[in-house]
Amino acid sequence: MAAPVVAAGVAPVRARFLASKEQFHAYLRARGEPSSGGEEKEEEEEVGSCQSEPPAKRVKSEDLSQDGESREDAGAAAKEPVERKRARGQNKSRPCMKPKHYEQSRLCPSVTQAHLGDGYQNIVNTDLAKQWEGKSLVRNNLSKELQHQLRKRKFSFRKADEYLRGLGKLHGDGGKGGKATERSTEEQEVSNCTTAQEGLGDAPECPALPEQGEDPKPDALQSPSPTADEEASSVKTVGPVTDEDVVKLRSCEKKKLEIQGKLYLAPLTTCGNLPFRRICKRFGADVTCGEMAVCTNLLQGQSSEWALLKRHHTEDIFGVQLEGAFPDTMTKCAELLNQTIEVDFVDINVGCPIDLVYKKGGGCALMTRSNKFEQIVRGMNSLHGRSREQRYTRGADWDYIAECAKIASPMPLFGNGDILSYEDANRAVQMGVSGIMIARGALIKPWLFTEIKEQRHWDISSSERFDILKDFTNYGLEHWGSDTQGVEKTRKFLLEWLSFLCRYVPVGLLEHLPQKINERPPYYVGRDYLETLMASQNVDDWIRISELLLGPVATNFTFLPKHKANSYR
Repeated sequence: MAAPVVAAGVAPVRARFLASKEQFHAYLRARGEPSSGGEEKEEEEEVGSCQSEPPAKRVKSEDLSQDGESREDAGAAAKEPVERKRARGQNKSRPCMKPKHYEQSRLCPSVTQAHLGDGYQNIVNTDLAKQWEGKSLVRNNLSKELQHQLRKRKFSFRKADEYLRGLGKLHGDGGKGGKATERSTEEQEVSNCTTAQEGLGDAPECPALPEQGEDPKPDALQSPSPTADEEASSVKTVGPVTDEDVVKLRSCEKKKLEIQGKLYLAPLTTCGNLPFRRICKRFGADVTCGEMAVCTNLLQGQSSEWALLKRHHTEDIFGVQLEGAFPDTMTKCAELLNQTIEVDFVDINVGCPIDLVYKKGGGCALMTRSNKFEQIVRGMNSLHGRSREQRYTRGADWDYIAECAKIASPMPLFGNGDILSYEDANRAVQMGVSGIMIARGALIKPWLFTEIKEQRHWDISSSERFDILKDFTNYGLEHWGSDTQGVEKTRKFLLEWLSFLCRYVPVGLLEHLPQKINERPPYYVGRDYLETLMASQNVDDWIRISELLLGPVATNFTFLPKHKANSYR
């Protein structure tokens, strides 16, 4: 049988590994064993029904060719799953996420033996607990006291308020063209959650915008130095007074963040969680950043949003990414984080193309609102060479990034886009950027950081890749818990990650190197069953991999990835 012809835009897999869609799924159904013709035909029929089509729909379509009696039987079967909601890509009420009872059979023996003891209570390693006594493995937790202050609006934003009042004095309260007073509904919604607290004065109005090309007055942009009484009341010290308490450091004496030439793991929504960052850190990532956090939710003290700021002790250079559209919320959020958590830098999101963020003026919309963006921050140290309209269907414009790097000098500027090999990274560095930021490439192959540092292609085996998934599972159970809810949360994020991992084509199977990030992987049969299973883009096979690590799923379990692969044409 002649091998399938590889079309343009498809990864160049060697001909002897290529297979048709039917052959690929038949191999997986047969667990790697060669199947007979009859069995193959039967498997083809099963493959034809995709996971994205609910079982109820398939039954109804079959009813069209059946008689009345069979329609009644099939109709009864079709009514069973109607009680639960249909799974959506971003549906927050998925049945797998809210277990209502504990099922012993849902956990595999490896989980129960390693994490749970008698009565399904967590096993405590006394020696390990003694070793880490008094130390914090995970930092940046939201305390109940701080959450209470934020919800009751009793947290003091003294510096942010003074800064905003200084901006407002540039052109008076009205501003030019009524821009400060004519606010959209979205802006009012954002401002409502950060109004001034009782005893802190009136709420600062939205500051006027300076003319383009006009430099704001330095006195207005800097917070006025507080009096001795104010500083004594706001700063509480414990222990003897040192020189640091009396002598203030000059700006040139402050510790600088040295990240030039380092590998930066980009902030990744959903998949860039703490367990995944631990995996990337182990493979050589120098700088890590938390998932995108909405500043208004942080100011409201939402626990789910604050969870995105958690930092593992192995993350030596760690930042958080904030999404916001207005100076008042962003400056207050920056002051809040500066006082309450351990963070080395703040990454301002100016690249998110999602409509929910874009239509409120945040994300990549900030690039078109230069005055607002200038008020939020005076500099930027990251650049994404792709427009909102492009999404991921076209390559990143590295020539444009190189031009911006020259203009931005001596300010450090990081480049990002389409890096999946050390050759891609080398070309990016030659463009004059201070460093490179890796996003999708880390999701597809987290060992990319090792390849870049060692300047080689790593033909990683399927067993080594499966060990990485084991480590992620252990990190997830450690982070989210080993109870039923923790197991299902770990499974959810594992499945989200598997939707990217399946796009990797092993080095030993490629006709020529390297694999390009926008090349669609064809159907191929790997060097062993596990390698082939990991190449599947079928949700059922992702679930099967999760069952190898976390035990069987519930009978009504459904999953749809949050992010679609729209990088292929």
